[in-house]
Amino acid sequence: MAQHASQLLPSVILLLGLVIYTVSQRGAEEQFKTKPNFIIILADDIGWGDLDVNQPEKQTNNTPNLNQMAQQGLRLTDFHSPASTCSPSRAAILTGRYGLRNGVTHNFAVNSVAGLPLSEVTLPQLLQQAGYYTAIVGKWHLGHNGPYGPNNRGFDYFLGIPYSNDMGCTDRPGYDLPPCFPCVSSEPQVIRQRRSVHGGCYSKVGLPLVENGSIVEQPLDLRVLTEKYKSAALRIIHGARARAQPYLLFVTSAHMHVPLAPTVANSSGDEVYAASLRELDGLVGAIKAAADETDKGNTLIWFTGDNGPWEQKCEFAGSVGPFTGKWQTNKVEVQLSRPPGREVTGCPLWYIGQAGSLQTPPAQLCSGIAPPSDRRYDGIDTTNILLHGEHSGHEFLFHPNSGAAGRFGDLQTVRAGKHKAFYITGGAEACSGGTGQVQLHDPPLIFDLEHEEAEETPLQFDTPDYRAIAWRVAHKRDELLWDIATDRSVSTADYSQDELAAPCCDRTKAVCRCHTVC
Repeated sequence: MAQHASQLLPSVILLLGLVIYTVSQRGAEEQFKTKPNFIIILADDIGWGDLDVNQPEKQTNNTPNLNQMAQQGLRLTDFHSPASTCSPSRAAILTGRYGLRNGVTHNFAVNSVAGLPLSEVTLPQLLQQAGYYTAIVGKWHLGHNGPYGPNNRGFDYFLGIPYSNDMGCTDRPGYDLPPCFPCVSSEPQVIRQRRSVHGGCYSKVGLPLVENGSIVEQPLDLRVLTEKYKSAALRIIHGARARAQPYLLFVTSAHMHVPLAPTVANSSGDEVYAASLRELDGLVGAIKAAADETDKGNTLIWFTGDNGPWEQKCEFAGSVGPFTGKWQTNKVEVQLSRPPGREVTGCPLWYIGQAGSLQTPPAQLCSGIAPPSDRRYDGIDTTNILLHGEHSGHEFLFHPNSGAAGRFGDLQTVRAGKHKAFYITGGAEACSGGTGQVQLHDPPLIFDLEHEEAEETPLQFDTPDYRAIAWRVAHKRDELLWDIATDRSVSTADYSQDELAAPCCDRTKAVCRCHTVC
């Protein structure tokens, strides 16, 4: 839930850094006419417990910039990811629609020929129509071939990786579990080791760095990637200021997804992860400083995570804090800041969320245009939450499967206020290597999160409270499934693969190797 407005400092942080600060130097009339800038920072696989502000008793001081933003602004502490893996969560963020509507129910691959269905309309496409300069720096993972790349889905500029940073080999591999070998060595013993290594390691194609559809480096160097992202982000902010053009900057950092690649003296798992957190926090701080310098009173910074920690990675995975239940769906936290006294009219912001949480970024950001009326949305208008401190949100939130038990996209878990209901459990791999047994639950398991964050003991089936909650959950779930079934705007993603679809700079070279100046 969002903290009460009286507890907030003058600026408001919604996602760990929404920077629209004081407006005393501008007249109110001018402010109303100015289109705000939007910076969305999406951390990969970050855990709720990774942020110092969520577990201050640990005194780790790994995220001082994010801590400052939390102190200055608004924290949304009941925020949930729209999916548990990368592609579905990003598709929902950019479209405001569940995977069963937008077609993206699980991850795209290195060899995927397609991506987010072309029938879907994205947030940056809407903002382009309103005169915004739109840029994405970081991970895309919604299709990298032809019309599916980011430059054809609403972004004027792209610098980053077409998918996750573990989906290609590098010359200096980062920290991962199990470890992956570099793609440079051709010695027989290394080749034998690489063939026997865990299937999650990619050795055929180097990890590419792409700029506006062209591969500029393959394989890229993970240890300087953050610096390149920071330089690009600052260029975008200063360039838009020089042009006097409003902008959307979508920063999809590789942190905290494995392989982690910080510079550390101690290579223990805890220190590697902590150093990666500090590197992410430094990136956020640099972006915030540039936004303050160029347009402090007119920039919203939104920080959140995409889908929670990857438990299978053990010491290189994030912390879930007290939310340790084996039934957990992904809980992340959002923080934002806005300028005190600023009113932005005609500016509905859309999200899929629960009880004051945010789920997707704005779909109509003070742009004067509305999302297409020929489709149904799962997001709602968040203007009053972001700007006026209201505590409203979805009464029901649905968690789709995107990598565990059941069919991809199935709405297997339902959040109803303080209760969470599960129709299926199991199927996800744990740090120990074990996979939970798949179990169907009819009637569903229901937990009271207000009294039990760890979700260990479900409510008894034969109680009046259980029967009342179960009926409400089943009714709303059936209602949504019928709405999707009758939605003529539902899209279907093409998940077919072809080896020739993999990004390759030079097919005559091993691992497609090439290097240009970037």
